[in-house]
Formats: sequence, structure tokens, C-alpha cells
Amino acid sequence: MSYELHLGDCLEAMRAMADNSVDSIVTDPPYGLSFMGKRWDYDVPSVEIWSECLRVLKPGGHLLAFAGTRTQHRMACRIEDAGFEIRDMIAWVYGSGFPKSRNIGNDVEGMDGWGTALKPSLEPITMARKPFACTIAANVLAHGTGGLNIDVCRVTPTGERLGGGDESGKSAKPEGWARPWMDDPDHVAMHNAKVTANVDKATQLGRWPANLIHDGSDEVVALFPHSTSGSMRAGTQRAAQDEPGSVCYGTFGGNITAADVSASSGSAARFFYAAKASRADRHEGLVNPGAQFKKGTTLRNVENTTTTGNNHPTVKPTDLMAYLLRLVTPVGGIALDPFMGSGSTGKAAMREGFNFIGCEQDPAYMAIARARIEHELAAQELRQQERTKAEQQLTLFA
Repeated sequence: MSYELHLGDCLEAMRAMADNSVDSIVTDPPYGLSFMGKRWDYDVPSVEIWSECLRVLKPGGHLLAFAGTRTQHRMACRIEDAGFEIRDMIAWVYGSGFPKSRNIGNDVEGMDGWGTALKPSLEPITMARKPFACTIAANVLAHGTGGLNIDVCRVTPTGERLGGGDESGKSAKPEGWARPWMDDPDHVAMHNAKVTANVDKATQLGRWPANLIHDGSDEVVALFPHSTSGSMRAGTQRAAQDEPGSVCYGTFGGNITAADVSASSGSAARFFYAAKASRADRHEGLVNPGAQFKKGTTLRNVENTTTTGNNHPTVKPTDLMAYLLRLVTPVGGIALDPFMGSGSTGKAAMREGFNFIGCEQDPAYMAIARARIEHELAAQELRQQERTKAEQQLTLFA
């Protein structure tokens, strides 16, 4: 794993990069909402910036870009105008948003209970892909890009029989569509064998990744129905829930190693979990950062505010960024974040074994990002050394 950080305008940094040189782009760019009065959030990124992203991305490479609900349309249109094809939108749903609503009743008699805004609970993530001229198979062979790494992003495990189909029905359905092949015994036998294989695989590997992710808050979990899940083997990473006895499965968001867990029932929310950034996640690797990255007597960013830790206002959880990187980045690939901020994408890339390129224009945020990325890289290298030592010991005793 390696990383490369560029301080300054991301447009200039990308112009110095070679064509077709990165495998994926996962980024949390400005939303154009003037968030907290920040100058960098005056608008969504321009078509020119997304065009440079398109140029440096390999054919078939994916772009994942967060956005605000009010400006998602502008973000997606500019990405599309740059030449990307829009493939989907992932919704990250959370319960901790605070409504910025004005009570109209304070100014207008008889209007008590009327406001001006809803509670924010969702951030859309545009999923786009760089077009390619050949088949998906040929493009993957040529560049390693174009597909989604479904199996490593499945939500595991599940005791439900997944991926089946209806071969037991009648050849004429109520909606009027004729299915004459369902009267052919050979076809039915062959199809059912295929369905059984698919079901067995899906049941073993887990639930297909969805275009919905949430933070596990009570407000969001309450929206999901209850259902039954399968067992979980000891050592599986899972995410904790506040509700006693509940289990939140997933290949992302997991921070607790489970013991053997039998089949259980609970909210279907456990299939779509990624918590918001915790205090530990936000500040990990920043040991007294005010002393490490002094500019004068305190750490200051370009807007002249001080910090003694990671004071970036829009930190994304590392677990979420790791999941998104796994979804769209080939093994050992290079991920780019043109709007790096405090480095959550880079930290996640080090955790997942990807190479990383990040751009950030604020020197203080750059220092915070570098510290977080270096801390995670050192942790991964230490874990690898421990694994190598354990393997060597096993070889000696074999």
C-alpha cells in the first residue's frame, strides 16, 4: 500500500496525472450549501473538475460522490455532463440530523406548528462509471475495472434462502404473459438446478449489497420491519446496536468480534448498517495534533480557526468509506479522492489494502489527513508483521 497527497487545487493536481491512471474515485465533495458559512462549500464541483476525474479514471472505473439532497441534481448533472454515465444512487440514511427550520408562528399569529424545513436524514451518493467501448468482460480483462465487487460487499450471513425464482407456477400468469417453456420438463429441471445452485451460493455468501446504507440510529431502525436472520460463526465482525440482544450483521460497520450466534430475528435494518463517524474514528492517530502540526502556537486552517483535534465539519465514517472502496476498486488498485478533507477515504484505503491519491487545499486539514492515514498504514503494517510471525511459527511446528 502507498499513498500520495497533493496540497492545493485538485484541478491542478489532476491535470498533472496521466490518462487512465486510477481505478476508482470515492469522494465527499462540497455540496454547494454554504455549510457553516465555509467558503469551500459555495457550489458543487464544476463540470471541468469532473471532466478531469473522467480523464484520469480508467475505462469502466467507477465514481462515488456524496451530495446534499437539495443539490444532488446539480451534482449528478455536472457529473453526467462531464461524460460519465450515471449508474445508480446510494442513499446513506441517518438519524442524527437537526432540522434548520424557522417557527413561522413566531412571526405570524395562528401559525404555531408551521415551519420551513424537514429534518435532514439522508445523503445521496451518486454512482457513475466511465464509458468504455467494448464488452464488460473485455474491459475487465484490459483494465480491471467496470464491475462491482459484489461478493466482498455482501451482508453476511443469512439463514434465508436467497436468489430463488418461481418455477412452480403456471405457464400462463394472471398478468397475461405466457411462459410456454415452463411446460417443458427438461427446461424446468435444468432451471431448478441452476436456481438451487444460486440459492445455495447466496445463502452462504450473504445478502446482495443494496443501494441503501444507514447509521443504526433508533429513528432509522424503527422504519424497518422485523425479520429472521441466520447464524453467525465465531470471529465474524459485526456492528453493535444499543438494543439489548440485537445483532447488526455486515461486512461494513463491524467493530465487535462475535461469538457463535444462532439464527435470530430482529429489525431488517441490520442488513444495511454503517454508523456515523465516532469520536474515536475521527481523532484516531491525532496524538495532541495541536503540538504536532503547529503554525505559530496552534493548528490553524485557512479560515483561521484553531483546533486540538480533527475539527473538519463533515467527517465521514471510515467503515462506510472502506465499504464503498471495496465495492468499486479492484484488488490492489489506486483510489483517488479529489476532495480529501480530513482523510477518511485515505484512511479507509490503507485499511483495505488499496493505494491512494488525495487532494486537499487546506494545509491544516492536510496535516490531519496525513496523520490519520499514516496511523492506519502503520497499524496495518504491524498487523501484517504479526500475521507473518504467526505463520512462521506455525510452519516451525508443522
